Amino acid sequence: MLLYILTKHRPSPVYGVIFLFRYPTGEKSQETPLDGSYDYEAADDHFFAAQTIQNACGTQALLSVLLNKTDGVEIGPRLQEFKDFTGAFPADLRGEALSNSELIRDVHNSFARASPFADEAQRWATEEQDVYHFIAYTSMGGRLYELDGLKPAPISHGSCSPNEFPDKVIPVLQRRIERYPAQEIRFNLLAMVQDLRIRARELGDQDWLNQEEQKRIAWQWENALRRHNFIGFIGEMMKGVLRTKLGEGERKYQEWVEEAKTRTRTRLEERRNAAGKQNLQISSDR
Repeated sequence: MLLYILTKHRPSPVYGVIFLFRYPTGEKSQETPLDGSYDYEAADDHFFAAQTIQNACGTQALLSVLLNKTDGVEIGPRLQEFKDFTGAFPADLRGEALSNSELIRDVHNSFARASPFADEAQRWATEEQDVYHFIAYTSMGGRLYELDGLKPAPISHGSCSPNEFPDKVIPVLQRRIERYPAQEIRFNLLAMVQDLRIRARELGDQDWLNQEEQKRIAWQWENALRRHNFIGFIGEMMKGVLRTKLGEGERKYQEWVEEAKTRTRTRLEERRNAAGKQNLQISSDR
């Protein structure tokens, strides 16, 4: 859908795109990428950082675009200071500096889901597990680059100006998607664009501006809900329900428990039937 939007209803400017895909855990590393070519000089001339910690590829992909667009985007003094400080570092040290940045860590954690349980066990992905990964695509120095912190260097996909980027990135993304089976649909694409409120103000479109402001209010509310720990609330609610049911008598309580078990078994059976029908449809499509 976003490929269509980039083609037909293009926001301007498009600084880059963030692509989410299922990472092939069983794939062996190769000296050359499957598409494009490594550009080791670009790793020195532009901001490129190795990913040194888990579960931060989304934040790193955003920064990979943002810190390479400082000529047209105001990133603020603290991010500019970080970019200047790491400018002469190799990719692995940039990755370490990024993971140790208090500013970046605090912003990243502000969007994390609250978890009341600490899992200190280190888990490694196996070929049977689904692991997802974010990477960035952007134009830098007149070329289209793929920026993946798990790769040794930026991957060049040919010449590309900022204005050509929305058109030229589409076939690159399509080739990437074509590596997967036809039934694989677990992809996502985010476009990094100029704040649409700026464009709305330039056009004097108050309705559009109001829509964008309402979006941000909704985003703040959603993020507040995601960060909140509801375990205590759920526990107190369950205590209240149990007190009410026990107050109705032991028989009523047992009937309530059995009814809940029956509903759970019914839902599980419906899910199994739905999954079976989906697998049957995929097999018949082949």
